[in-house]
Amino acid sequence: MKTISVIIPTYNYARFLGEAIDSALAQTYTPLEVIVVDDGSTDETPEILARYRDRIRAVRQRNQGVSMARNAGIAAARGDYFAFLDSDDLWLPRKLERQLARFAADSALGLVHCGVETFGERAATRQVFEGMEGWVGEEILRLDRGVIAGPGSTVVVPRRVAEEIGGFDPRLLPSEDWDFCYRIAARYKVGYVAETLVQYRLHGGGAHLDIQGLERSMLLALEKAFTSSDPAVQSLRAHSYGRLHRILAGCYFQARRPRPFVRHAVTSLRYDLGNLRYFFSYPWRLFRRTLAR
Repeated sequence: MKTISVIIPTYNYARFLGEAIDSALAQTYTPLEVIVVDDGSTDETPEILARYRDRIRAVRQRNQGVSMARNAGIAAARGDYFAFLDSDDLWLPRKLERQLARFAADSALGLVHCGVETFGERAATRQVFEGMEGWVGEEILRLDRGVIAGPGSTVVVPRRVAEEIGGFDPRLLPSEDWDFCYRIAARYKVGYVAETLVQYRLHGGGAHLDIQGLERSMLLALEKAFTSSDPAVQSLRAHSYGRLHRILAGCYFQARRPRPFVRHAVTSLRYDLGNLRYFFSYPWRLFRRTLAR
């Protein structure tokens, strides 16, 4: 029977951490270990961890970011597979069971992910995110749609694969998950369990709200990706950069920051004039926003 190590990085999320740990311990496919890496928390996280005693393995380090916390968990883990769970998210009970079954059916897979839904104080309506499977590296690089659903808490990877690609890049917050999954998908097929098995919590402290961090980290992630000499990869350069700047323009528009919106819109069009139709809709969006005031 294959063993699996659950790795939970956490930083000042004591208010959520217990629920995340409980959801990992409640899995129908019992993990070999649940490793919680406390990335220098200053809240009640140590007290929460102490309640679990020998049911978990707690690792504490000075604050270095989520990538270094996950890498510390990888270094400490003993399982054949690694499953990552952000400490503000939750797993449904059969998550690991379903994903390990996919690996059992196809040992060539480098990653298996699953469906995810949103919940929490900022979730006015529930959203369900689905993903893709197969050779999806180019689809990830195109940035046209979500390919790996909620990667921070949905992915399971074999130990050998995580070690081969070198873990998570600490320079890339909040895009470290995208980079990690792309580097795997560029080498291996990806599997997908078409069930909602993860609950992604929306709240005011989420890293996804850091637009400037997203801009910096995704530009670096694309720079890494396009060091490849593969002609198929290089053929996507203009499309990928055009789409990234289009995404960033949209983020800055939603944040009501017109200058960076214009800067990224113009850059997007320089890479790909095909985005012009998309930006034609913005005067209408601005008009609707004005009416809503």
